Amino acid sequence: MGKIEIPLGPQHPALEEPESFNLLLQGERVAAATVALGYNHRGMEKACESRTYIQNIYLLERICGICSHSHSTCYVQTVEQIAGVRVPERALYIRTLIGELERIHSHLLWLGIAGHEIGFMTLFMCSWKDREVVMDILEMLTGNRVNYGMNTIGGVRRDITPEQAEEVLKALDVLEERTKYYTKVATEEVTIISRLSGVGKLSNEDGLRLGAVGPVLRASGVARDVRKDDPYAAYANLDFKVATDEHADVFGRTVVRVLELMESYKICRQVLKEMPDGSISVKVPGKVPAGEAMSRYEAPRGEDLHYVKANGTDMPERVKVRAPTLANLAAITHMIEGGYLADVPIVIAAIDPCFSCTDRMVKVTDLKTGGEKKFDWDGLRRYSIDFYAKRGVDFRNTSIGKEER
Repeated sequence: MGKIEIPLGPQHPALEEPESFNLLLQGERVAAATVALGYNHRGMEKACESRTYIQNIYLLERICGICSHSHSTCYVQTVEQIAGVRVPERALYIRTLIGELERIHSHLLWLGIAGHEIGFMTLFMCSWKDREVVMDILEMLTGNRVNYGMNTIGGVRRDITPEQAEEVLKALDVLEERTKYYTKVATEEVTIISRLSGVGKLSNEDGLRLGAVGPVLRASGVARDVRKDDPYAAYANLDFKVATDEHADVFGRTVVRVLELMESYKICRQVLKEMPDGSISVKVPGKVPAGEAMSRYEAPRGEDLHYVKANGTDMPERVKVRAPTLANLAAITHMIEGGYLADVPIVIAAIDPCFSCTDRMVKVTDLKTGGEKKFDWDGLRRYSIDFYAKRGVDFRNTSIGKEER
C-alpha cells in the first residue's frame, strides 16, 4: 500500500490555535508525524527586556488566557528568588487558591473541548455551563475572568474577605456535585470508553523518555507533580493526592483530569480553612540585584518553567519561558504514529495544547545572502509593520507606525 503525505493545519477546525502537523499516511493509519512550530510567535521574551519587572507580570500573564495565574506566579517566584524576598504566608495561600481555581476552570474547559472533538456535544455544553461558576468566583476574587492580575512581586494585590470565602465554598459544593456526575460519565459511559480507550498510547517508559509532563505523564502511571516534588506557595502544608491512571491513553488522560478536579476542591477548602492572618505583600525595590534563577510551577497542563537573569536594573536582562505544551510535543508525534487519521484531533486535544504558549521563534531568510536574518526589538517591529503594509494592512499612519518614526 502506497503512502501519502497530508497537512493538518495550521488552520483546521480541530485546532483551537494555528499549528502545522505533517502526517504520512499508509491507508487510514499514520505512519509518521512531524510538528512545525512558528505560527504564533509574539516576541514576549524579547519584549520583557524593555519593560520593568512589574510591567512584565502583566505581559507574561497574557502568554495564555487559561494559565494566566500559572505564568505570572512562576515569573514572580523567580524574581523573588533573585531578590531574596520572603513572601507573607497569607499571600502564598491566596496564590494557591487562585491557582487551584484556575486548574478547575482549565480542566472543565478541556472536558468540554474533548466532548466537542468526539461529537459528545451534551458533555461540551454541560461542562462549559459549570465552568461559568468558577469563572464568576474568580471574577469576584480578582476583578477579572481571564487575566486575574492577582500577583505582584512580594505577594498579591487583593485580600480575601470572610464573605468572599463563604461564596467560594458554596461554589465548590456545586462544582463538586457536578464533577461526581462527570466522573460517572467518564468512567462508565460505554461510548466514551470505547471511543477513547487505546487511542494515543504512551507507555510509562516512553512518557519518561520523551519528557512528557502533567496529566499526559500522570495518565501513564507516573506520579510526577511539581506541587508534591518541589512544593511552592502553600502546597507543602496541604494534604492532597497526585491523581494517576494506568490506561496510558486518551481515556486515561480524561480520568486523570476528572480526578484532579476532586483534589482541587479538597485543596481549596483546606486553603480557606487554614489561611493565616497577616499582610498580603511586602515592599520590594524596583531594581533587582544581579543574579539568575529558575522557577517551576504545576500548571493545569503540566510543569511550567520560567528563567530570569537580572543585571541590577529595574528591567531583566533575559526572560525564558518553557510552557508545558512544548514539553509534551515530543510525545504527541509518538502518540499519533500508528493510530488512525480520525483519532489525530482528539490525541492532539488530549495534551490540552496551547501553541501560543509554546512558539518562541520564527526564522527569516535574507534573500540576498541566503542566510538567516537577526532582529533587535525595534527592527522586528519595523519588519512587522512593513510586512503587513505589503499585504494591504497599513499601520504606518497609526500610533504604532508613528511610534516607529
